[in-house]
Amino acid sequence: MTRELVYTGFITADGIVDSPGGVVEGHPSGGWVFRTPFDPDAYSLKGEELADTTALLFGRRSYEAFAPMWRESEDHAAYRDLPKYVVSTTLTEDEVLDGWGETRILRSTDEVAALRDGEGGGIFIHGSAELGRHLGEADLIDRYNLLVFPVLLGSGKTIFPPAQRAQQLTLRESAAYANGVVKVIYDVNH
Repeated sequence: MTRELVYTGFITADGIVDSPGGVVEGHPSGGWVFRTPFDPDAYSLKGEELADTTALLFGRRSYEAFAPMWRESEDHAAYRDLPKYVVSTTLTEDEVLDGWGETRILRSTDEVAALRDGEGGGIFIHGSAELGRHLGEADLIDRYNLLVFPVLLGSGKTIFPPAQRAQQLTLRESAAYANGVVKVIYDVNH
């Protein structure tokens, strides 16, 4: 039985995922999530995902950014004991953060495909734009859980592969919130 590989994240109305938390992440207009009025209902998707999450998958840069923060965060306590996988050709075992549960390094798309084809539940990708795009190109993403923010950046990182071929999505669920954020959950038609 195939596990579901889910990309989850914050995205602008023009499809950019670059630097939602701040300019330190690299985009000159970073921090756009925090410039949108806070509505707790708009973030309910993050809590709902916990029931489906049995493993986390990161690219190296997102792992290095999230691991030290999430290891200590009470908001992310449910992730502490989940298996974590980092896709990297350069990360060494010595660089894996202690005290944040089992972490395994995957070296290739084939290893991600083998993980997805194994037994278990949902594998969720957080951040990791380059990894998300690469896995989308390899037709390994099964679902997109997106919170679309009412922001246009015009340029920056995207998770969607270049339009080499049309990829059909099926809307599983959607909701709009008072602050202009829209939740969309799309299944990828393989």
